Amino acid sequence: MNERISVNTGTSWEAIAGYARAVRIGNLIAVSGTTATNANGDVVGLGDPAAQTHFILNKIENALSQLGANLQNVIRTRIYVRYIADWEPVSRAHGERFAQIRPANTLVEARLVGEEYLVEIEADAVV
Repeated sequence: MNERISVNTGTSWEAIAGYARAVRIGNLIAVSGTTATNANGDVVGLGDPAAQTHFILNKIENALSQLGANLQNVIRTRIYVRYIADWEPVSRAHGERFAQIRPANTLVEARLVGEEYLVEIEADAVV
């Protein structure tokens, strides 16, 4: 059986909801839905979906790094936007990081946890 390795960021929500930022089992890594929340619990990029996307992708990259991976290992991303009208700036920000990698991707409009959250992204990777 493969060992389970988790990355936690120490946010209160991880303990309350019982989840990890990312989990690796064998060569598979799943990164939880990630928002533009910094270590102090503040939302980064208020009102700016592209800025939130860049911040989120940096958080995802950091989680992957802690599990021995990087963005090159990402095979799928799932993007949730509060307003579908934000699809283009969010997609452009995603494209800046994944233009050469080109993972499978889904982008949908969704009700997110708080009004200030414009974007949430999940990722799956194979090492």
